[in-house]
Amino acid sequence: METHILPVDASRLGVITAKQVPNDILDSLEIRLNSQSIDVQNLLRAAEQIRTSDIPVAFPTETVYGLGADATRSDAVRGIYKAKQRPSDNPLIVHFSSLEQIRSVLQPRSSSTTMATDSQISQDPIPSIYHELIKRFWPGPLTIILPNPSPSPLAPEVTAGLTTFGARIPRHALALALIHTSGVPLAAPSANASTKPSPTAAEHVAHDLQGRINTILDGGPCAVGVESTVVDGLSIPPSMLRPGGISLDQIRKVPGWEATQIAYKNVSEAGTAPRAPGMKYRHYSPKATVVLYEARRAAPTLSEMRETLEGAETAGAGSNIGLVRTKTWNLSLNDTGDAVQIYDIRLGPQTSAIARGIFSALRALDRENVDVIFVEGIDDENDGEDNGEVDAAAAVMNRLRKAAEIHI
Repeated sequence: METHILPVDASRLGVITAKQVPNDILDSLEIRLNSQSIDVQNLLRAAEQIRTSDIPVAFPTETVYGLGADATRSDAVRGIYKAKQRPSDNPLIVHFSSLEQIRSVLQPRSSSTTMATDSQISQDPIPSIYHELIKRFWPGPLTIILPNPSPSPLAPEVTAGLTTFGARIPRHALALALIHTSGVPLAAPSANASTKPSPTAAEHVAHDLQGRINTILDGGPCAVGVESTVVDGLSIPPSMLRPGGISLDQIRKVPGWEATQIAYKNVSEAGTAPRAPGMKYRHYSPKATVVLYEARRAAPTLSEMRETLEGAETAGAGSNIGLVRTKTWNLSLNDTGDAVQIYDIRLGPQTSAIARGIFSALRALDRENVDVIFVEGIDDENDGEDNGEVDAAAAVMNRLRKAAEIHI
């Protein structure tokens, strides 16, 4: 199978505007495509493939690249699992372009195009606990857990046997246009080989899935760099199942969510049924051994790095070391010896930049065939910041702890 990377500049797709829906909790989108644009032609090609093929399509979101297929067709959804080589008991998030589309899944026989009256809002199939979250954070990097109706329009493979499913409306214009043009909700996990670092650029997707899929829509690098936050408002109290692009502090400031509990672990939860993607299996892992130093731990010395390298299974003569620095590490890399090459990546002190760059850094070091990667962790405890930076750190550290074999 030949894999094609199709460039799509979201600014050249046409006009995407928000249209107010009286008394509803979220504006709808009006999308008018420029049919003369090559970018639109590439988009239409991908949308047609989603409608007619069982081979998924890779596309960018604001978080990471997703691997999308028609969430209502079992054969199409199985194509995602096949391409990623993903365990079938790991549920998939469903991406929508509108509340109307979500409501058509929750109430397949009685969906309406608007929520025009107060009485209709009170009967909204989207649970009221989510209304304020939707107003504040959608479109955006937030996934909510919804009840899966019976019978459901969604393919059973989407939920991996659960009675619920994760839903989100992404912020990326290309993602929204693709879902809208396809005319179906898209089941879409990250577009990487299972367990590997998530892809934040089209070339990352191609590296992992070359020959397994036909089409990658290249919309440039992702702005957030870590996956969406997943929350469950059906539980009492509400819970956060995965940290991501929306912080716990931000969630707790929403009425009804003040008591939100952390329900994820920073290790793979083997032996349990995952309530959300990324909870059960080892994830985000490069080929090399990852050594994670928690925040404020001193940088390793050259002798300590060599000692760890000597114990690595893949190490040998001429072995290589990878180093990912973030906030504070400052060490001399002179006189490493002829047999050892150190590849040094500095992501800088800003948490947002670290989130955008951490997966790319792990992939870049994999390309250099390093045997061990030493990573400087960052503080993921609340230190009073009020801008989302703290929980971006929580998302980064959650991913790194799942990727690391050694913690210091």
